[in-house]
Formats: sequence, C-alpha cells, structure tokens
Amino acid sequence: MTDLRLRPAAGRSDDPALVAIWRSAVDATHDFLSDIDRDEIEKHLAADYFPAVRLTVAEIDGRPVGFSGVVDGDLAMLFIDAHERGRGIGTALLDRAIEHDDVATVDVNEQNTSAVGFYLHRGFEVIGRSETDEAGRPYPLLHMRLADGG
Repeated sequence: MTDLRLRPAAGRSDDPALVAIWRSAVDATHDFLSDIDRDEIEKHLAADYFPAVRLTVAEIDGRPVGFSGVVDGDLAMLFIDAHERGRGIGTALLDRAIEHDDVATVDVNEQNTSAVGFYLHRGFEVIGRSETDEAGRPYPLLHMRLADGG
C-alpha cells in the first residue's frame, strides 16, 4: 500500500471529505438503512456528530480515505471509503484508537455483518444488544467490548 498516514482531523476543513467518505461507506455496507434515515444522519454529521468525537483521518497520498471518531474509550465511528476497503485502513485506525485513545467498546449495526465480523476478528466480543439504534430507529445494535488480551 502507498504510505498510509493517520492524523488528527483539521477541524471543519475536513468535514466535506469525511462526509463523502461516510456516504461512500454507508452506501456500500448499510443497505438496510432507509433513504430517509441515511439522509437524516448525513445532515447531522458535520454539525452534530463530528464535533462530539475526537476524529482521526486516514490519508493515502494526502487524500482522506477513512476516519474514526472516539469518545470516552468508545469507538463511536469508523468509516472507510468504499473503494479503499480491504487495504488495512480500518485496522490501522482501530489499532490507533485502541493504543492511543484506550478504546475498549464499540456499538455496531447488527445488520452490517462485515463490520461485525471485522470487530470479532480483531478481538471484540458481543456483550449486549439493543433493538434500536441510539436515535430509536429500527436498526438493532450489538454492543461489543475488546476481550481481555485482545
């Protein structure tokens, strides 16, 4: 892989690229989301969700290709541009979040089976389940925790 660089988000100037990455990733992996719910979430990314987390941006050749967001030891978001999936970017972002931000938990849409498999493969275990997402939408969440020694 060309040089992958992880860096803190550069404030609002990164927002358009991160929203585009989110949309690419969600279109590729969240086919269970209704168009209305997807568009509603997207409207709130830059204004509400990004400012609530510590964002790390993954770049290849100076171009953002993924990002993660962490708050209080919880991985609140991790999205990779659909054209860059499978290149180790998600693993690099997750490893950094675990090592530098003490991430130990993540909530994952149960219907996003590739993400569930990603976290299971990297040492997380399911510790609970909710019938709805954090906004009360009908998308079950799996609550996962990094297993001891994970």
